[in-house]
Amino acid sequence: MLTFKQLEALYWVVQAGGFSQAAHKLHTSTSAVSKRVHELEAGFDLELFDRTQRTARLTEKGEEMFVLAKKLLEQRDAAIDQIGKSEVIERRVRIGVTELTAMTWLHRLVEAIQRYYPKVTIEPDVDSSGNLKDKLLADELDLVLVPDVFAEAHLPSHVVGRFSSVWMCKPGFVEPGKRFRLHELASRRLLLQGSKTGAGTALNGWMKALGVKPSDVIIVNNLVAMMGLTMSGLGIGCMPRECMAPMVANGSLMEIPCTPAPPEMTYVAMYKGDQRSTLISSVVMLSQECCDFSRMFDISSPASPGEAGKPYVP
Repeated sequence: MLTFKQLEALYWVVQAGGFSQAAHKLHTSTSAVSKRVHELEAGFDLELFDRTQRTARLTEKGEEMFVLAKKLLEQRDAAIDQIGKSEVIERRVRIGVTELTAMTWLHRLVEAIQRYYPKVTIEPDVDSSGNLKDKLLADELDLVLVPDVFAEAHLPSHVVGRFSSVWMCKPGFVEPGKRFRLHELASRRLLLQGSKTGAGTALNGWMKALGVKPSDVIIVNNLVAMMGLTMSGLGIGCMPRECMAPMVANGSLMEIPCTPAPPEMTYVAMYKGDQRSTLISSVVMLSQECCDFSRMFDISSPASPGEAGKPYVP
């Protein structure tokens, strides 16, 4: 699926003069930019860059894709700008998010909404996915950003992002370097989120479908608490891989290779079908642009849209 993040990666590699420069512009890592470009190439089964050169030089098809990317990014910015000039002048928007979103990219979304809608009052609500869905149904929230585990026909949803999870433990808690089978891990103490959380619902349903029933489980619905308890050596937790990378790098946590690996988690924006507005549509679009689960407590990359005439880079 073609995404704006892939197009932005291509655009800035060319405009900034390289992958590392593009990463700086996009406030992400060089590997993330490279991954997005590879995804774009794989999706169309073509090479965008001539990799026999030392510099980031486009192929002929790459030139065509760059022109297309520039046009699509400009059209996207024009669409957001047009929505931003709608008749909605003063209003509150109640947004429900999970703890993981609050810890990673909520600040970028808030900054983007404030930029386009300076007179809109943002009321965030951080809670478990199940509680957020109930609040949405009760008209206590206008929009929720949650894992895609609720099949509600009257609650339209749009994918905003994805992340991978991995089993983690305190270094030395299990044999380092060993690849475990899922049933082997299930025989040890696991720290799992409960049924009120989207991540817990998805992971528990996945293990049940595989016929795996953990023998020793401690329910921890708070992600920060799970991090702390896992680092203390209380048990094995399943947590988002990318945003936990700093803890792995400094030796506080260790990844546990496991077959099969935990399923990828998809996050969606949900709202009541009878209450959609241009403001909610714009917030959904901005959520898709700002969503990035890879950096925890990172306030170094504001989601301020680009200057006039330049693509918006969250």
